[in-house]
Amino acid sequence: MPMPKRASVDDFFAQLTETQRPHLEALRQLSRDADPAAREELKWNLPVYVRGDKANMWMLQNFKNHCSLRFSPPFFATQKAAVEAAGYEAGEGFIKLPYDRELPTELLTALMKARVEDYEATGTA
Repeated sequence: MPMPKRASVDDFFAQLTETQRPHLEALRQLSRDADPAAREELKWNLPVYVRGDKANMWMLQNFKNHCSLRFSPPFFATQKAAVEAAGYEAGEGFIKLPYDRELPTELLTALMKARVEDYEATGTA
């Protein structure tokens, strides 16, 4: 079943299931805390945290049994080993976060802050 079209970031969060909501709301708050300068935008029907004109910092994704925190693959390649060492599945640019497992908030905050540092040092999207 395709994901319903969202009108805004707030609409994205309003349409989450009760299973998805706790993880994604927590990711939203971690995102806001990690980078207060980033703004939330709806892109690809998903919340994306953006700096400057169009530098995508990271994206939140929701699925039936897990959610993901997605970064650009070149940035995430520098972080993937730490994610896997923490016992989480990592793909090309993302960490998979099962709903039946507690969020690794320290790891996620570290990833977000590393991305902010990367952006501030390089200005790369």
